[in-house]
Amino acid sequence: MNIMRILMLSLALFAGQMTMASAADGTYHFGFKKSVNGQPPSIDQEGFKGLLKQRGAVFTGDQSQKELYLTFDNGYEQGYTGRILDVLKEKQVPAIFFVTGHYIRTEPELLKRMAAEGHLIGNHSWSHPDMSQIPAERIQKELNQVKEEVAAVTGQKEMHYLRAPRGIFNDRSLSVSQELNYTNVFWSVAYRDWEPKQQKGWEYAYKNVMAQLHPGAVILLHSVSSDNTEALGKIIDAARAQGYQFKSLDEMKLRTP
Repeated sequence: MNIMRILMLSLALFAGQMTMASAADGTYHFGFKKSVNGQPPSIDQEGFKGLLKQRGAVFTGDQSQKELYLTFDNGYEQGYTGRILDVLKEKQVPAIFFVTGHYIRTEPELLKRMAAEGHLIGNHSWSHPDMSQIPAERIQKELNQVKEEVAAVTGQKEMHYLRAPRGIFNDRSLSVSQELNYTNVFWSVAYRDWEPKQQKGWEYAYKNVMAQLHPGAVILLHSVSSDNTEALGKIIDAARAQGYQFKSLDEMKLRTP
């Protein structure tokens, strides 16, 4: 089974889990109550809010400010990231790309372009495992290998942001990554966008993202989506028309929870 198939199966599992949290064994699948009409989203009922706060994780930025943080998960390439970068360059919008080992090995030129154009590159683990089920030593290896190989390709020496594969985490995975100076970045705007054969047109992506916008939003998009690629410029323009500003995670002054 090739890496693309593995990642697709992983994301399919994630689809069924992203609105659920299970604390039976201390492991959680990140989920949240979506924003409606610009109101703040919520993780109050998910059972892990205190844990995220304790470990310094990010769900949203300052919910009193009309700021947005654009994040992309890049497990493999479908031919759209170059076009996404074109839009970000044209619109002068910063983003962060969370990458896996497969992406680093197969797309070095895109990584170089991300860094050269001022975007952050974040850690999505080397092999996309469930980090709640692997020992601390392997978590460290997974994260270090991504950091070291991104540095070798791009010259980016620092890497401070992590997105857990499939949004699965527990106290140990958060603690180990925190000790390695990572901030775990979750999200407050998302929709089912990661299946290349289930795309529904740019309007579908546009409506799903715009319906959830709220002050301080961390937007999760998957770069394998043709819908996201086509809708991105329109989303940026419409958000700005509502008074929102797009910022880099490095500019996030207030983190919640």
